[in-house]
Amino acid sequence: MKDKKFRQTSGRTPSRQARIFVPPSTVSHPDLLVEGTDTKFREMIYLMVLTFGRLQFFREAFGRAMSLSGSQFVVLMGAAHRQGREGVSIRALADHTHLAATHVTTEVGKLIAKGLLTKSANLHDRRSVLVRLSPAGEKAVGEVTPLVRRVNDILFQHVTAKELTTIVEFLNALSLNSEYAAVEVRRSEHDRKVRGMGA
Repeated sequence: MKDKKFRQTSGRTPSRQARIFVPPSTVSHPDLLVEGTDTKFREMIYLMVLTFGRLQFFREAFGRAMSLSGSQFVVLMGAAHRQGREGVSIRALADHTHLAATHVTTEVGKLIAKGLLTKSANLHDRRSVLVRLSPAGEKAVGEVTPLVRRVNDILFQHVTAKELTTIVEFLNALSLNSEYAAVEVRRSEHDRKVRGMGA
């Protein structure tokens, strides 16, 4: 009897099919859609987040090799490559490393305290100072650079000069657009907060 009952119930078909949810597209620019869908675009975003996360991991690893934070590593390396004969200003160092000037100022202070950077007056602009590597800073950069070079050589193997130029152009455009996108995010968050207060 149990077998008969099982055969009767197992042969039933659903009275209606499950509803399929089709999410709206996350982008509307035609150039970013493939066959009308945003699948490739979203996969690209996921890949970018993964890759940028690994770049941050490498930066932190280079810092750890020098007993520094990732940001301190960037500031020290930036100073090494931009100091020239006289040193580099905080503003120029911030522009080179794409870090906020206030953040660079903080990290420079920590690197001076560690004995890796020195500070002197800027004879061309009394409102600013110039920083440069100390002998200890030069030694630290010299010791970590072989590791940085090995990682970069692996990371960018098979990337051609033409592809690198395209990447730089893409990232410049993305960086600029991200500023406008951030405004949109802040506006949305403000509007949501206002609506919540009025509820």
